[in-house]
Amino acid sequence: MNDLGPSCSSECLQYRGTMDVFYKVTKQEGIVRLWRGTGASLALAVPTVGIYLPSYDLLRNWIEEYSDHSFPKLRPYAPLIAGSVARSLACITCSPIELARTRMQAFKESNVGGKPPGMRKTLLGVLSLRQSINHPENFRPYHLLWTGLGAQLARDVPFSAICWTVLEPTRRHLIGMIGEQSNAAVILGANFSAGFIAGVISAGATCPLDVAKTRRQIEKDPARVLHMNTRRILHEVWSKEGINGIFRGAGPRMARAGPSVGIVVSSYEVVKHIMHRKHAEP
Repeated sequence: MNDLGPSCSSECLQYRGTMDVFYKVTKQEGIVRLWRGTGASLALAVPTVGIYLPSYDLLRNWIEEYSDHSFPKLRPYAPLIAGSVARSLACITCSPIELARTRMQAFKESNVGGKPPGMRKTLLGVLSLRQSINHPENFRPYHLLWTGLGAQLARDVPFSAICWTVLEPTRRHLIGMIGEQSNAAVILGANFSAGFIAGVISAGATCPLDVAKTRRQIEKDPARVLHMNTRRILHEVWSKEGINGIFRGAGPRMARAGPSVGIVVSSYEVVKHIMHRKHAEP
């Protein structure tokens, strides 16, 4: 997505790697533009985590309790099932904000000193696409705000399933190595380490799905917007760019996901620990 005009050669629109992105964005648009979409990211993080982690906890506890009484073989799959369902709820609820963030980060402007569109203007731009689309009578404009939801679910649900399947046994193993010293520092360290490992593995495994999700959400051709899906996008990327295209951006994604999952999970568990201790005090 760009508005760089005819003065920009095709070379400036092509990125060859992470450092090339840093260099070209800084040179063409200024270093501040590396933080474009931060507001949307913060607006996305609060409701997403607020829905995702409590839902996961409740569902996992319910599945484990049910399996202990009725179906013991289900217990090992509790993190996978709970993570998938909880992530689906969070994705569906926050998809418009994710769409705005993706488009804001993909936007390029013609004037270096200009101001890129904010989240509200970006979402209004998405809604304006309805004028260019031949849609059925029962089509509602607000459906466009959930553009790419299928691709997002195809990415985030497997990510969450893999993440919690790796995180739970890793966390139990790390805490078991330390013993009964369940203080805040131990909980912080064990959860951050387990979250970091799980985040890196999950991000690498689901990178092709992230490529599909991103390309789906930054597509500006109205005709393609309604007909693209994850399978078609991945087939198109594989045909034109091969394995490198399918795993494009894997390095930065893994580098971000590791500490991100570690920080979120460890912070959440430490707050839970502190609240439980205060509740238990007479």
